[in-house]
Amino acid sequence: MSSADEILDIVDEQDRVIGRSPRGEAYAKGLRHRCVFIEARDAQGRLFVHRRTPTKLVFPSRYDMFVGGVVGAGESYDDAALREAEEELGVSGLPRPSYLFKFLYDDGAGQTWWSAVYEVRCDLPVSPQAEEVAWHDFLAEDEVQRRLAEWAWVPDGLAAYERLKALRAAR
Repeated sequence: MSSADEILDIVDEQDRVIGRSPRGEAYAKGLRHRCVFIEARDAQGRLFVHRRTPTKLVFPSRYDMFVGGVVGAGESYDDAALREAEEELGVSGLPRPSYLFKFLYDDGAGQTWWSAVYEVRCDLPVSPQAEEVAWHDFLAEDEVQRRLAEWAWVPDGLAAYERLKALRAAR
């Protein structure tokens, strides 16, 4: 089954399931669905950053500071977070990511999804999926800050990153 055929729950503005659709159709029609974003850091606190492959359905060849993806039909956010983190990092036995917050991403041009944000520490050697990740590294926070203005980033990841920075600053 291709990723475009994966079945997703379609949700309303309150994140209630109102139907199901193949991923490709959900993207093409701008149907609201669910996604997870997992901030992965290594033992030194460096952030996992990667560039998406050019074959990705959404935001190809852009940089991201989160691993993650869509929540499958009937799947919980928590289960999707662990599954996506292990898949994209290419590890098994990762601790369950910790839930931080959820927000509705909407670019105003037909791309909208509920976005649950998590964090996890990854002390395991990573081996990201070649079909998902074109380049990766663990970067110090100051390096990430420098690269924000230089690299083309996924807009939903930037929205999550800004919200996460604000949450941490308020603590």
